[in-house]
Amino acid sequence: MHSAEVYLDHAASTPVRAEARDAWLAASNAHHANPTGAHYSARAARRALDDARDSVAGALARPPAELVFTSGGSEADNLAVRGVLRTRGGIAVCSAGEHHAVLEPVEQTGGLMVRLGPDGRVGPDELAEVLASASDVSIVSLIAVNNETGAINDLAALGEVVRTHAPGALLHTDAVQAMNWLDVGAATADFDLVSITGHKLGGPVGTGCLFVKAGIDLDPLILGGGQERGRRAGTPDVAGAVAFAAAVGAVTAGRTEMVSRLGELRDRLVDGLTESLGDRVLATVLQHDPSHVVAGIAHVCFPGIEAEALLYLLDEQGIRASAASSCSSGAQDPSHVLAAMGVPRQVAQGSLRLSLGHTSTSHDVDAALRVIPPAVVRLAGHGGG
Repeated sequence: MHSAEVYLDHAASTPVRAEARDAWLAASNAHHANPTGAHYSARAARRALDDARDSVAGALARPPAELVFTSGGSEADNLAVRGVLRTRGGIAVCSAGEHHAVLEPVEQTGGLMVRLGPDGRVGPDELAEVLASASDVSIVSLIAVNNETGAINDLAALGEVVRTHAPGALLHTDAVQAMNWLDVGAATADFDLVSITGHKLGGPVGTGCLFVKAGIDLDPLILGGGQERGRRAGTPDVAGAVAFAAAVGAVTAGRTEMVSRLGELRDRLVDGLTESLGDRVLATVLQHDPSHVVAGIAHVCFPGIEAEALLYLLDEQGIRASAASSCSSGAQDPSHVLAAMGVPRQVAQGSLRLSLGHTSTSHDVDAALRVIPPAVVRLAGHGGG
C-alpha cells in the first residue's frame, strides 16, 4: 500500500483549516466556564459564543438571533423537518435526492417526494405538480447542492413555486454541501430555515447550525435547559462554535479563488478520465450543464463496474474516494439520488464521487488519472469485479 494519501473525499469531510484549529485551541484554553453562568468567566465564554454567532450569521447576512448552534447538519435537518411537523402538523415535501437526514424524517411521517431531472436537479414543474396534488403542506425541504453529484438547485425559482402553490408552507434547505462554493446567504434569502455544518468546510466535526427565521416556532429535539432561545438544550460548545465561525470566515473570504482553482482541477480530472476511458466512463451531471454543478465534485459512473471493487483497488493505491451507494446484506444498492435521476441500475452500481477541497492540489489529480483508468480496465476485464 502506498504511504502517500491522495484524499479525494472532501465532500464527506474535509481537513480542519488552520484558522479553525487555532481558534479552537485558543477558545479551549481561554473559556472553560459554562457560558450560561453569571460569574466573570462564564460571561467571557458567553461573549465568545455571541461573537461566533454574530460572525456566522453575518456571513449569511442573517440576524444572529436566528442562529441555533447544533452538532452538525444532520441534527439541523432533523430539527427543521421534525420540529416544524411536530409544531404545525401537516406533511412535509422534499426532493427524492435529499440527504438521508431530510429524506428519512419526511418518509417516516408520510411526506411526499419530488423526482429529479436527468441533470440531478429539482425541476420547478415537477415541484409544482407534487404541491398541487397535496394539501396541508407545512414544510418543503430542497437541498441547495446535492451531496453526491454536486448538482446545484435553483433555490430562487423553486422558492417561488412553493410560495405560489403552498403559500402556508415553510421553506427549508440543506445547504451543508453549498457553503464552500456558493453565496449561501444570497441563495437562501427567501428561505425560512437553513442548515449548515462545520466539517464540510474545514471546521471541526460536531459543529453546525440551523437558521430559523424570526417568528417560527420549532418543537425542540433536545429538552432540558432552554439554551439557544429554547430551541436546543445543552451546554453550548464554545470552542466548537468559535472554530466553526473561523472556518466559515475563511471559506467566505477565499471562496472566489477556491472555486476557480478547484474548478480547473475538477475539469482536468473529468477530461482526463474521459480521454483515457472513452465510453467506459459517464460524467453523470457534468454532461448536462457544468455551470449547474459545484466546482469541487466530480461524479462519474463506470457502467458494468462494481464501485465497491473499484474503491478497494483505489484504496490500495492511496486514493481515497467514495461511492454514492450503500452495502446492504452484501448486495450493492445503487444511490437513491441516481435512482431518482433515472440512471439505470447497471450504470449506477459503478458510481464514483471524487471530491476536491481546500487542500487539493494538481498532484492529487495526476495521481487519480494515473491510478483510476487501469483499475477500471482491470475490473472490466474481470467482469466488473
